[in-house]
Amino acid sequence: MKQAAIFSPFFATMLLTLIVWVYMYIRRISFITTNKLRPHDLAIPGKLADISPPSVSNPSDNFKNLFEIPVLFYVLVLYLFITKQVDGIYLNAAWMFFWFRTLHSAVHCTFNAVMLRFYLYLAATLAVWFIVIRAALIHLSSS
Repeated sequence: MKQAAIFSPFFATMLLTLIVWVYMYIRRISFITTNKLRPHDLAIPGKLADISPPSVSNPSDNFKNLFEIPVLFYVLVLYLFITKQVDGIYLNAAWMFFWFRTLHSAVHCTFNAVMLRFYLYLAATLAVWFIVIRAALIHLSSS
């Protein structure tokens, strides 16, 4: 297996983050212009979040969330690539992480069914923890 294959879900996850970032700004700018808010109206930290409806705050919350567990994913991908451990199992887990994170973001940024979102987040995060545990066990057994 080509080690670089692991970068496909890596860059796909980064693209997901870019898409959520663009969507977040579209929602924010629309809200700000529709409500004729002025910059000084939003100068207080957290003010925009306080006055924003879920259609504006959910994409922002999701964007922040894409800098939590995904950071572990990025580090793991780099570790696996550098140590030449990429195999089909890791690659499938990485794609599973990406697809469940994509579904999670789609739900969070739109209709926000909390329990569905929770299960999608759980599935994505379990894929990352699987990669962590497997990589750690392999590392420990080779030490």
